[in-house]
Amino acid sequence: MGQRIMEPNETERTAIEFSEDGKVETITVDPATMGDVQAGIEFIYHMREHILDVGVATIYLFVCYTAYLLLKKYIK
Repeated sequence: MGQRIMEPNETERTAIEFSEDGKVETITVDPATMGDVQAGIEFIYHMREHILDVGVATIYLFVCYTAYLLLKKYIK
C-alpha cells in the first residue's frame, strides 16, 4: 500500500498524505494562495483609500437608525 497522496487541484490547492493505516500524516497548503489573515490585512490596508466612502456609509447608517428609532417612538 505505502503512502497515498491526494494531488492538489485548482480549487483546493492542498495535498494530504496518508499513512498505511489511513491516518493523515501531513497536510500541505500551497503557499502561493492567499490566506485569510493576509486577505484581512490587505483589506484593512486598502480601506485607507476608501475612507470617504466608509464615512458616508457610516453617517447613512446612523441616519437610518435614528429614523427607525423615531418611527418606533411615534408608532407606540
